[in-house]
Amino acid sequence: MIPNILSIAGSDPSGGAGIQADLKAISANGCYGMAAITALTAQNTQGVRAVTLMDTDMVVAQIAAIRDDIRIDAVKVGMLGSAAIIDAVRVALSGLTVPVVLDPVMVAKGGDRLLAAEAVAALRDRLLPLAYVITPNLPEAADLLETDTATDRPEMEAQAKALLTMGPSAVLLKGGHLAGGDSPDLLMTEDDTYWVEGQRHTTRNTHGTGCTLSSALATQIGHGLPLPEAVRRAKSYIAAAIVRSRDLTVGSGHGPVHHFHAFYPEES
Repeated sequence: MIPNILSIAGSDPSGGAGIQADLKAISANGCYGMAAITALTAQNTQGVRAVTLMDTDMVVAQIAAIRDDIRIDAVKVGMLGSAAIIDAVRVALSGLTVPVVLDPVMVAKGGDRLLAAEAVAALRDRLLPLAYVITPNLPEAADLLETDTATDRPEMEAQAKALLTMGPSAVLLKGGHLAGGDSPDLLMTEDDTYWVEGQRHTTRNTHGTGCTLSSALATQIGHGLPLPEAVRRAKSYIAAAIVRSRDLTVGSGHGPVHHFHAFYPEES
């Protein structure tokens, strides 16, 4: 049986991030992808030009339509944009007993803010407790905790512990912003701490990496894998997608990763 994964996020017309990246990652990792759109953006690899948030009733209606007809095996939540949409998603997911992977999307790769500053508290207080695992990068974790960005592994461990007190069952704190040649991620639960090591790959093609990783993780969880193994597979997938992004020629800014790299012969 092929699992069904629901992504709740914003749209990226350039195809590298948001719903478009989510559906690619879900499909590439062997599941059936569904989408509820929270926002329309006008963006490309150089930045975000405009954002229109969806009406909250439409956000709820999209999720309700899926729930009324289709089995959902896992949920990925990405860009929400406002406190009102955060509340709408919380209500729409009420009573749904499947793993929720929450990627706290706050700022686009080019620096444009995708979550209103006043909505951070709503995300922290109303959605984090519903999450099976949250997947912040270091600036997002600092934003949630209202503190400085972690700069080393001990600070990452301290911030992951602090995020756990906010209600999620697990925290996957991504270390891609650390200095140095490594890109370690930290998975922490109430009982265990796992460092998931990774090599840093120097490239401009990092548009949508957070969306892609969280969707791949939701997909691996939907397959029924234990969380540590799901994280390892999702990280391996995004690492290969970043490396193989060199095969793409998309835009002149922060290009996308190669979501379907496994299905294409590597270019010489």
